[in-house]
Amino acid sequence: MDAANAAPAADSHDLIRVHGARENNLKDVSVEIPKRRLTVFTGVSGSGKSSLVFDTIAAESQRLINETYSAFVQGFMPSLARPEVDVLDGLTTAIIVDQQRMGADPRSTVGTATDAGAMLRILFSRLGTPHLGSPKAFSFNVASISGAGAVTVERAGRQVKERRSFSITGGMCPRCEGRGTVTDLDLTQLYDEGKSLNEGALTVPGYKAGGWNHRLYAESGLMDPDKPIRSYTKRELADFLHREPTRMKIAGINMTYEGLIPRIQRSMLAKDREGMQPHIREFVDRAVTFTVCPDCDGTRLTEAARSSKIAGISIADACAMQISDLAAWVRELTESSVAPLLDSLRGTLDSFVEIGLGYLSLDRPSGTLSGGEAQRVKMIRHLGSSLTDVTYVFDEPSVGLHPHDVRRMNGLLLRLRDKGNTVLVVEHKPEVIAIADHVVDLGPGAGTAGGTVCYTGDLAGLRTAGTLTGRHLDDRAALKKTVREPTGALEIRGATTHNLRGVDVDIPLGVLTVITGVAGSGKSSLVHGSIPAGEHVVSVDQAPIRGSRRSNPATYTGLLDPIRKAFAKANGVKPALFSANSEGACPNCNGAGVVYTDLAMMAGVATTCEECEGRRFEASVLRYRLGGRDISEVLAMPVAEAAEFFGAGEAHTPAAHRILGRLADVGLGYLTLGQPLTTLSGGERQRLKLATHMADKGGIYVLDEPTTGLHLADVDQLLALLDRLVDSGKSVIVVEHHQAVMAHADWIIDLGPGAGHDGGRIVFEGTPADLVAARSTLTGEHLAEYVGA
Repeated sequence: MDAANAAPAADSHDLIRVHGARENNLKDVSVEIPKRRLTVFTGVSGSGKSSLVFDTIAAESQRLINETYSAFVQGFMPSLARPEVDVLDGLTTAIIVDQQRMGADPRSTVGTATDAGAMLRILFSRLGTPHLGSPKAFSFNVASISGAGAVTVERAGRQVKERRSFSITGGMCPRCEGRGTVTDLDLTQLYDEGKSLNEGALTVPGYKAGGWNHRLYAESGLMDPDKPIRSYTKRELADFLHREPTRMKIAGINMTYEGLIPRIQRSMLAKDREGMQPHIREFVDRAVTFTVCPDCDGTRLTEAARSSKIAGISIADACAMQISDLAAWVRELTESSVAPLLDSLRGTLDSFVEIGLGYLSLDRPSGTLSGGEAQRVKMIRHLGSSLTDVTYVFDEPSVGLHPHDVRRMNGLLLRLRDKGNTVLVVEHKPEVIAIADHVVDLGPGAGTAGGTVCYTGDLAGLRTAGTLTGRHLDDRAALKKTVREPTGALEIRGATTHNLRGVDVDIPLGVLTVITGVAGSGKSSLVHGSIPAGEHVVSVDQAPIRGSRRSNPATYTGLLDPIRKAFAKANGVKPALFSANSEGACPNCNGAGVVYTDLAMMAGVATTCEECEGRRFEASVLRYRLGGRDISEVLAMPVAEAAEFFGAGEAHTPAAHRILGRLADVGLGYLTLGQPLTTLSGGERQRLKLATHMADKGGIYVLDEPTTGLHLADVDQLLALLDRLVDSGKSVIVVEHHQAVMAHADWIIDLGPGAGHDGGRIVFEGTPADLVAARSTLTGEHLAEYVGA
């Protein structure tokens, strides 16, 4: 070909090239990924998919984009270190759509998270009657304030005093401060009114007699510490419960005295419930009742904001509507003065419906969305985008989706690709793998046994490649020949949580019950809202595990305690020496194993600590041994090896062996005991939770989509675990979309027929075989197709 007809050099960059990737467990991975194609990354959980896609390709793209901003702007952005990789070529702008739950801030709703709320506020500020003012007047995050006073202004070298006044009209309900709920304290849980302070009347955690919290009241001089609280005068009771902060001398020390109720509200109730210590959380759950705000009726808005209407609908009504209904209402509005705004709002609301979230409402708190719902809400921004040649990175987009909804999601992924974008998807479901243009299979195992590329190519090649994914791709679970007989029933009567319509159902006990239905049909509302959380119910949901990089499977499961005690007993020293967060920590890195150097707006540098060489313990501690190993060597063991180590011989420790056995049971045998929790995938975290709860005394286990993040080959192991739980006398209730789990169930309860107000009813109860035979519901049709009936 002559030079004149040669393709331009710019057209030759059709690949993203990765060479020598070593993030987490990747072993010098080199791979080429075609651009403007849909590439699916497969492999068992923990094989290195996320390390390659998110921690290497997407992370480097984000870092390079951040570097284009000025140093001033970079100072406000999270600093990202360069991933461990030799060459990364051909990157394009990466947009990450992950499964991180949206913040559980009480002020964050679906409307605020997607800009739909902002557009509605502008719409009401322009068209609402009576006219209230700017969009702030419809925002539950803006309080109404006004003020006036003298200001000093310098003019021509002279200082002139002028009177100025200002006022901002906000939409925040003044009583609940825009939260929609008000809290009431149950005083009987704070103190025993029959006792005096000196007799220990206070029952709040941390207010024991003799402590400073107790002395603040007993020695304040404002009330008689020997008088029972029920005998207090009005003045004494007001000082005890409600007094404003006052500086005073108590026990010879200048202190701030404050009434008990404001003090508890400030010190305990202002915190996020999830971040509280367990005993404080238990107290708060007992002492605090959340009731709908009587002034705004839970809408969070002032009376004025609720009185301004368009075509008889207020902004509170609009936000409470199901989004599919709201989209229909907006479509009927024809006002030329706000035409561009209406077009944009229609587009956003239609995207909700198209992506299968038409059943949500804009006032739904974003913290109540599941991981899959949160991921799809984030997708909405990108569906109508005009950007092309972008890399979209998805983390299991099929999570939380019924097989019926997976097809719709596949269509959206293909649409993003067809606009000229590169789409990278980490996925386990065969239905999503089937639409791939290119497949990258990682493995062969998990953890240290993974981290290599086993296969790259098309889907037909994967089937014949002989890899673990290829072999299991066409696995189909068969329906059970016989099902177990229930030993009793859990009765639910008149359930009305969220969209449930007075549901009456008997959930059989002593068997494996699977609750199914399309996304938004009311499965979680039925299970989490109606099954009373008592001592006999163990609920394992998908809420993220809280933990810093100092937390690991050993600390989270309580495994470290028996290990520390075994080391201490064998060496005649105290257990605290064998904790990297306590006395045994290396003094140079404080037990972190790495030393951080903060470089302001540039990525901080983490270097392995020179003193302990990353072992996290000081040298003197590492001289103590148990069974020939020191504590750092034990924490570096995978679960499977540690189970053998503590199972017999000199290191025989029954308590540790029991916990390790449970971790192996849930398929986490490859995790090392000291691996930071921050490096675990979502599926690994849920199984870690399940392992810790397996020791609970509960007779009923409620699991929320336990197949999340599980490879096809691991689903069999999960089913065997569920069988073992049921055979040991437990009742297992699973909310699940995976057809293999449905086929394996003893009893199925199917909700529907649709989502939102089209759902909330029981459409089928019975055995999987009956469901397949009837094919009366969407679930029945898909299950019949799956088992080949």
